[in-house]
This record gives sequence, structure tokens and C-alpha cells, in this order.
Amino acid sequence: MSYDVIVIGGGPAGMTAALYTLRAGKSVLVLEKEGFGGQIATSPRLENYPTIESISGSEWSDKLFEQITNLGAAFELEDVQEVKKEDKVFKVKTDYNEYEGKTVIIANGVKPRKMGLPNEDELTGKGISYCAVCDGPFYKGKEIYLVGDANTALQYALLLSSYCPKIHMLTLFDKLFGDKILIDRVLQTENIDIRHNLSMTKINGTDQLESVEFEDTISHEKVTYNTNNLFIAIGQVPQNEFLGDLLELDHGFIKTNEVMETSVPGLFAAGDTRVKENKQVITACSDGATAAMSAVKYINSNF
Repeated sequence: MSYDVIVIGGGPAGMTAALYTLRAGKSVLVLEKEGFGGQIATSPRLENYPTIESISGSEWSDKLFEQITNLGAAFELEDVQEVKKEDKVFKVKTDYNEYEGKTVIIANGVKPRKMGLPNEDELTGKGISYCAVCDGPFYKGKEIYLVGDANTALQYALLLSSYCPKIHMLTLFDKLFGDKILIDRVLQTENIDIRHNLSMTKINGTDQLESVEFEDTISHEKVTYNTNNLFIAIGQVPQNEFLGDLLELDHGFIKTNEVMETSVPGLFAAGDTRVKENKQVITACSDGATAAMSAVKYINSNF
């Protein structure tokens, strides 16, 4: 199975890359290991996308997915294991198949950052969650504990506050980071209680989360919260282990130039997976469009 462009990742960057390459008359395969839409699909509201005042992340993602499939995009839910280049052609191996492409665009985004504490993995799905949109409704009417201080945590706090009586927002530093409009909303929401300068030290529970322990970074006081829920929103990490030493990486993120070219000709990267300052839906779409146009130019010049 051979394509002009293989896009790895079905989030905003990947689907926008597919859109632009399809409109240029190229054949496109989009590979996604979990679900199309990326992280934005779990967001309750997208309110900073031009021309759209407010839309759910899942609805926005569905519209883009419908747009590219109507244009003829092929797609598979498969996990990419390896990418290699032989002569002028890329071979992309997944857990089920192997595909060939004249170019590859990596737009696989990032995954939630974990605390790295014992018991965390064992209790994920048993009280610990990284997605308030997915798991918040299970705790409707209960007090919620949320770790994080930036945009994702702020959005989660606001969402959970709409159907839970109290949100305990626990932050490592002494202030909130994120869009001013979100910070203002959180500070104005009466049932969101914020406690700063807390470092998580222990997660307790066997078959179910039972309590979480913290240390106050100023007073060094030990603080324990007895709870059956903990939402963790402390950032994201790249998922580029499958690339091995094929590409030049910076702390796992892919290095590119301004037209999304990597150190390997014909291989491009777009969105949160690459080294960049601003990580928003609109910048991911911009990266995807740029990578697509660069890929089309590369194909037209080399094949």
C-alpha cells in the first residue's frame, strides 16, 4: 500500500496536513493509534478559534474529520512502530501493516505528563484520571481534587465546577499560568478552592484511590487529602520513541525549520510533537498546512 503522503497523527495538525495535501491532488493515509481529534477532542469548549465563538472540541474535530474523509483521505487506527527511509521512499511499520510513502508528516501530538509516583499507573482508571471530560461525570455531586496550574487544569476546574460542589485545585507554585480569561473565570468561581505550593509525595490505595499526600514547599507541612478521585493536569510529553535515531530530537521533541522540514529530506513534523513555543489548536493547524505545502513541493520536485 503506497501513498504520496503518510500522516502520523489524527489531531488538528495531522488532519489539517491531510486537508491541504488532498486539495493538492495527492493521496493521503492518516494513521492514528487511539481516536481522531487529538487532545482538543476532550476539551469542553474551544473559544479562541477565529470565526467560531464557541464549539466543543469533539464537534470541531468531527467536522474536520468529515471534511478530509469527504475529500478521500484513507485512515487506519494503528500504532506506528517504526519509520525508515529506503532510497527515496519511506516505510512506515505499524502494529498491523507496513505502508510506503513518498513523504511522511509526523503530527502525533503529546500525551499527558504523569507525576511519576508509585501506585500512579496501578490506580489510573481507579480514581486517578488525566481527562476531566472523560471521567468527570463519574464524580458528579462529589468534591473533586485537581492537580495543575495551567490552561488544561483551569479548563478542567471550570468544567468540574459546573456539576460538583467543590473543586480543590492544588498547585506546585504560588500562582496560576494560562490565559488571563481562564484565570479570571477560575478566581471568580466560588466553588473552586485553590491551594498553592504543594508538592505531591504519595498516592495511597490498593484497588481504589484512597488518599493523596503532599508537602507544603514553604512550611514543609505534610498534608493528606482523603479522596477517591484525583485529576492530574500537569502538562504533556512527546511520543517519538518509535523514531529511534532517525531524527534530531530535543528532549523528545522534533526539531524543524519554519517550513516544518526535519533533518531528513521528505520527512516533516507539525504540531505539539515538534519544538515550538506556542501550542494551540490554531498553531497546530498552521503547522499542518505548512508541512503539507512543503510535502507537496518536495513530491513535485523529486518524483
